[in-house]
Order: sequence, then C-alpha cells, then structure tokens
Amino acid sequence: VIEDGVWVNLVNPTEDEINRISSEMNVEIDFLKAALDEEERARIENDNGQTLIIVDIPVVEMQDTKHVLYYTIPLGIIILKHAIITVCLKEDTLLNDFINNRVKTFFTQYKTRFVLQILFKNATRYLQYLKHIDKTSSRIEKALHKSMRNKELIQMLELQKSLVYFSTALKANEVVLEKLTKCEYIKFYPEDTELLEDVIIENKQAIEMASIYSNILTGTMDAFASFISNNLNIVMKFLTSVTIVMAIPTMVSSFFGMNVDLPLSGPYAFWLIFAFSLVLCTLAAVILYRKKMF
Repeated sequence: VIEDGVWVNLVNPTEDEINRISSEMNVEIDFLKAALDEEERARIENDNGQTLIIVDIPVVEMQDTKHVLYYTIPLGIIILKHAIITVCLKEDTLLNDFINNRVKTFFTQYKTRFVLQILFKNATRYLQYLKHIDKTSSRIEKALHKSMRNKELIQMLELQKSLVYFSTALKANEVVLEKLTKCEYIKFYPEDTELLEDVIIENKQAIEMASIYSNILTGTMDAFASFISNNLNIVMKFLTSVTIVMAIPTMVSSFFGMNVDLPLSGPYAFWLIFAFSLVLCTLAAVILYRKKMF
C-alpha cells in the first residue's frame, strides 16, 4: 500500500515496473516514460490533476583517472495528489543527496516545497560542475603551454561541448521556472515563492557562468590554434631555407660532374670546388638570415 506523501524514485525502470507503478498509483504511463528519452525537452504538463515537470540535470561520468565527461539528462518529476514520483535514467544524480539525507529539512508530504528543493539543488549542482570545468580548463591550458599535443586540445574541445550542453539545458530550465511562477495548478505558499525566486536566481547565475566560461574557452582554443599555425609556419620557413642552402652544393657538384671539359681539373679540384660551394652556402645563409628567413 502506497501511503500519502510518499516519494517514489524510479531509476531506469523496466516496462513491468512502469506498468505496475502506473496501475498502483493511477498515474499517466506517458508521464512515467517521458524522462526515459535522453532527447526529451524540459517542460511542464498537466493532465487529470497530475503535473509533470521535466528539467535537464547535469551528470558527470569518469572516463579515466584524470578525464571526466559532463553532459545532461532529463529528470521527470510527477506531482500527484497523494505522492511525488521522480524518474531518471541514471542513479548517481542530485537525488542521491536527498536519499542519503544530505539535504536538511525536506519533507516529501510538502510536495511543492520538495519539488522546489530539487530544482534548487539542480541549479547549485550546475554551478558546482561549472567550477570543476573551469579548473580542468586551467589545468589543460597549463599543459598546453608546455607541449602542443592533440590530447589536450581534444580535452578542451570536450569541455567546450559540455559547456554548450549545460548552457542549452540551463536556458530550457529557465523557461520551466518562468512557467512555474505563472502556474495555476500548483499551489505555492509564501515561503515557497521565496524559494522559487532563489532557484531562478541560481539558475540565472549558472547561465551567466556557463556563457563566461564558454567564451573564455573558445578564446583560449582560438589562441592556441593560432600558436600552432604560427609554429608550423616557422618550421616550414626554416625547412625551406635549409633546402635552398643545401641545393647550392648539389647544383655546383652537378656542373662539375658533367662528362665534358671543365676548369679546375687538377689534384686540388675537389677542395677548390668544396670551398667554392661552402662560400656560396654561407653567402646564401647570411642573406636568408638578414631577411629573417632563418
């Protein structure tokens, strides 16, 4: 028997679990399945006295000991008259803070306030991960100063993608929060209104941080791309100059290697030709150096 005020948390539920919850709690089955689509957009929907709120939440996944991946997934919150249901694809999310009693003074029977506490925790989790991304970006930038490797550039690109995901998700969540302020089928008490305002402020701050970090990261990547291109031009210019200088002795030796009568055919011919080639190479090197080709 499901008691009033209960919180049911579904993590990647099976079809049988969805059907059982839908039957026992008399909840729309489409509401239960909505958050199981990774591409589901953030929105608010109401049907037969049941309210569905879908927001995008941040998730971090360890790729290796030093490399993490940040992305977003939908979280479904279904408000019933007698209970609250949350549906998510991943287990390790912000809801664990509520499950493990790391959030003070939350009561599932106060459904509206509990929902707002989840949304507030979601906004603060975005801020937390954005700070992690900024620190990771700074660490990768220091590594790039020492060595221009593809590994660091790829990591910077992945961070850029994460910031794009976060920025898009936060803006979608902002639309949901604005709709909550005008929502007629969810009852708000005075203290709930204050908490909703705090959620909106935290979410706006996260949007601004994501935008700032994204601009910084984009500028950093553009700068390093210019550095790499400039270094490549320097190397190519140096190799071209070396090729020009090395072509001179080849050209001189090819003249004297012809099967015809030529000057300097005595015993010191080789050294004279060598000295002549060396003088020409030195002269060419000096000219290229003065023209800043070396």
